Amino acid sequence: MSDSDLRGFYLRYMDEMNAHRVDRMHEFIADRTTLNGEPATRDDLIAVQKADVAAVPDLHWELKELLLDGDRLAARLVNTGTPVREWLGVPATGASFEITEYAIYQVRDGRFVHMTALHDAGELRRQLTG
Repeated sequence: MSDSDLRGFYLRYMDEMNAHRVDRMHEFIADRTTLNGEPATRDDLIAVQKADVAAVPDLHWELKELLLDGDRLAARLVNTGTPVREWLGVPATGASFEITEYAIYQVRDGRFVHMTALHDAGELRRQLTG
């Protein structure tokens, strides 16, 4: 993919994620991939995404930076939301969060084959528990 194609691919992925259309992830994620270095299937990732959206119905990712390098891309995002049920081990309290996420991806044959994401879990818990 050219840089322009890769950028467009990622922006479409973000649009689908923000619309919570996880049923469209077959367009973006390979059948077999890795998530944070661990082997995973697309169905595994979709299950995680569905659980996240069920717990945080207003979950939103705002892209702040996108860097491209061949078949790899890196993104800096701001994630926001208000959990309505226990999420990441924290009971829902009505509190909202805003955290920075750093994500690195590798794309092959038009789909993600490696996905890694990092955010400050301590800061997330602090915001959700006060």
